[in-house]
Amino acid sequence: MIGRLRGTLLEKQPPWLVVDVAGVGYELEASLTTQMALPAVGEAVSLHTHLSIRDDAHLLYGFARGQERELFRALIKVNGVGPKLALAILSGMDEAAFVRCVREDDIKSLTRLPGVGKKTAERLIIEMRDRFPHWTGDEGGGLEALEAAAAGQGAAPQSDPLADAEAALVALGYKPAEAAKMLSGCDRELSTEALIKAALTRKLTG
Repeated sequence: MIGRLRGTLLEKQPPWLVVDVAGVGYELEASLTTQMALPAVGEAVSLHTHLSIRDDAHLLYGFARGQERELFRALIKVNGVGPKLALAILSGMDEAAFVRCVREDDIKSLTRLPGVGKKTAERLIIEMRDRFPHWTGDEGGGLEALEAAAAGQGAAPQSDPLADAEAALVALGYKPAEAAKMLSGCDRELSTEALIKAALTRKLTG
């Protein structure tokens, strides 16, 4: 089992990234929450990881925080929730926001996430309610922490951040027309990560 990787960030194209570890490039899939917390390409990075072994592929998932990985592992144990949907949930909200939704029976916020219908949201709340009583929602998370991480990246914007942001939202599970609508009105001068965050924030609060 690969539990952690430390190396140089070679590529970052949500939801995928590549980390060079002693000359070996590891391809990982990560939530948009983790993507926004990453440093610039070419800088050192350390990620918690989860290895999923299937008959047709070995898939590696990366997480900026151990708590995010813990939640991911709990989510994929819920009936009907696989890795793709778990990443969609973690991309749409951080651990603190998810815990709040579970504690407050906030089905409405959960159903705003791609792939999460009312029945899935209800199942998530029921199965997850007593799973993390030790979480306060304060450790390493929250909107302010994510904003600080994104602001501190210092990464140069890509050639077409709007197109990259739309592609990332589609990869997350939103339909192309929905992704375009989420991004409409956003400041085109923003970086890809900032555009994604703005679009998700508008979706969850709108």
